[in-house]
Amino acid sequence: MNVLLAGRGSQGDVYPYLALAKELERRGHTVTVSLPRLFAKEAADAGVNHVLQALDDIAGMVEGVPDTKDLLAWTRRVIKSQFGEFIPLLERHDVLVAANTEFAAPSVAEYCGKPLVRTAFGPFIPGRRIPPPVFPFSGSNPIIRPALLWAMLNLGLNLMVKKTLNQERQALGMDCIKDQAEHAPAGADNFLLYSRYLGETDPDWNYRWGIGGYCFNDEFPYDGELWRRFLEFVNKDRRPTIFFTLGSCNTEQRDLFARRLFEVCRERGYKLVVGCGWWKVGVHLGAGEHLFLLDKAIPHTFIFPHVDAVIHHGGSGTTHSAARAGKPQLVLPLIIDQFYWAHRVRKLGLGPEGANIGRISKGELGKRVLDLLTNESYRENAARLGILVRGETGLKNACERIESHICPAALEAVNE
Repeated sequence: MNVLLAGRGSQGDVYPYLALAKELERRGHTVTVSLPRLFAKEAADAGVNHVLQALDDIAGMVEGVPDTKDLLAWTRRVIKSQFGEFIPLLERHDVLVAANTEFAAPSVAEYCGKPLVRTAFGPFIPGRRIPPPVFPFSGSNPIIRPALLWAMLNLGLNLMVKKTLNQERQALGMDCIKDQAEHAPAGADNFLLYSRYLGETDPDWNYRWGIGGYCFNDEFPYDGELWRRFLEFVNKDRRPTIFFTLGSCNTEQRDLFARRLFEVCRERGYKLVVGCGWWKVGVHLGAGEHLFLLDKAIPHTFIFPHVDAVIHHGGSGTTHSAARAGKPQLVLPLIIDQFYWAHRVRKLGLGPEGANIGRISKGELGKRVLDLLTNESYRENAARLGILVRGETGLKNACERIESHICPAALEAVNE
């Protein structure tokens, strides 16, 4: 079977696709991964067949919050690029696997007559019980119902993408779509790449869907000397160790927050490990007895078992990695679905309520950190969840779902 994987975004979006590509190859399939040029080295290190996307400004979009005009222009450029790049590729493949953010993917699959497995790292399927995970309020509300929020999101989505999609569809001799929010999930097999124990599913979803667990990437290369020094730091004494990262996200308050967190840890006698990420968070703090800077990426599966708690931005990958390690979490959501994962962490009793990174005072931060480390219920809940998440086989489940579109025997296995 020839599989085309198409995705873009930050590390939490691309790394699972690289892991999925390697697993599909192990199972005997031919795979091509389409990804941003920003990840050329990671793809080469993974040893997977890949093509680099022509439009490559992901880092610029993550660096700051774009205004509406810039976002619309960027989205339209991406859509046009997707049609031009994906169609020739998909014609040589049997199935397309694409993230829900690849807006052209449903139309491309329809044009080529190939099945589409549409993946998502959160509950991005319109329904009546779960609000869209892109809004900063994810809990239940007696007035603003989930269906209304989905209607608002769908209206915005159509304003962003429908005109451009229909222009490209007409150029290919295809009928125009009336509603991208309906067309995308209705024409695809919607497969959710998150844990059923950490996230939610909606029994009212009317589309074809499944859920398989997160596809952890534990195999990318890392600096062995940095790993040795990290272990030396965390094992040098019995003081609690906190891991802090913003991953690939950026915010003007990053350095101020890092300093406040470092001061809290130093005053209370905690050790702090900072995953510096794309934007070199924490490098201005130097190093010392209480601080270790992880200035290069090391798989979370190695790092998190050695720390006592994780403070992070709420990306799906980091949230799942902390959950798999059975560690309490404090989430500082910045954009998109990070507010949803902050809500889930609090709802499941894995840590304190999420905080606004730009507004939380040092005093309040100190209280949250103390609660994070000393609340026994967080540790117990996190440990129980960790057992469940570790029992999931996300890569295997995703591969079987993809194979089911070509191999009848695989379809029977998935349905058992």
